[in-house]
Amino acid sequence: MCAGLVLWHPAAGQAPSPRLYVCNQGEATVSVIDMDAQAVTETVDLTERGFSENAKPHHVVAEPDGSHWYVTLIGANTILKFNQENEIVDRLDGFEVPGLLSLDPAKDVLYAGRSMSAVNPPKSLGMIDRSSMEVTTRVNTFFPRPHPLAVTPNGKHAFIASLATNQFMGVDTETQDTELTRLEGAAQTPVQFAMTPDGSRMIVGGQKTGQLLIFDTSQAPSLSVVDTLQVGQQPWHPVISRQSGLAYVPNKMSNSISVVDVRGASVVATIRGNGLAQPHGAALSPDGRHLFVSNNNREGTYAPSGEKGTVTVIDTQTREIVKVIEVGAYPSGIGTWGGQQPLAM
Repeated sequence: MCAGLVLWHPAAGQAPSPRLYVCNQGEATVSVIDMDAQAVTETVDLTERGFSENAKPHHVVAEPDGSHWYVTLIGANTILKFNQENEIVDRLDGFEVPGLLSLDPAKDVLYAGRSMSAVNPPKSLGMIDRSSMEVTTRVNTFFPRPHPLAVTPNGKHAFIASLATNQFMGVDTETQDTELTRLEGAAQTPVQFAMTPDGSRMIVGGQKTGQLLIFDTSQAPSLSVVDTLQVGQQPWHPVISRQSGLAYVPNKMSNSISVVDVRGASVVATIRGNGLAQPHGAALSPDGRHLFVSNNNREGTYAPSGEKGTVTVIDTQTREIVKVIEVGAYPSGIGTWGGQQPLAM
């Protein structure tokens, strides 16, 4: 995700700029990007922190106030907790192949799923106390390869799904009671969820079908599909704007971004351009004006960066690419503080 060491200290009375954290899975680094300046300010090298080159940082979430951020290391079976100065302050070891993360907006809980790269990961969702970085509960999913993960804005329910079986599980976060939803039809291989700001709708892309499923979550923990849209090939990590309600869906194998009206259940635009090269993760600036998308670029589609990946910055009003930021090898999951985190309701 990052490079070089530049510690940032805001001037007295000056509001901090939002930060974007980018997992460079291919080289065990994390790029820290100033979202206002649209530039890398630091690269956190995990090999300098005692981890191997095969640590595989995969996904990041950050506290809304920027005090801490968390990253999963697939290759080290570890979840790290960093402070705002990008120092490791705590860690959870022995959490097998951690994948996606989600913060509970109402409780001191960090949710962790399993990596999609693992053939047979544990069939469970981890609930982790953020203060102590200890697993308090392991919720059995019963289905294999639990991967996409989301929490409602009020923190009452969490959702996780199987990459293998078209099974989706809702979890009552207080009682840990669960409810299973099974979908008929072709295997979707859902990658990652995103929720509308009011928590009434949830979306997920099917890696195998190129479809975007829109769920009604009003009866959580149960789910029901209300619409299915065709987007691009291998829709990956979507994000939904608090301001516009529009969803942005990176299509990994189409090198494009689908802009989706979730309420209207329609694709309103498709963004393409130089710098979109196997788009993976998506995040929005606090004002919703800019979309940041990580790009694996493992096939060298974006030639100027060679084997490096990119973060493409898109103006959400003009839907044009305004900047391409080069980061490390194989950038995957991204996360931000001061950005578009769910709001507790």
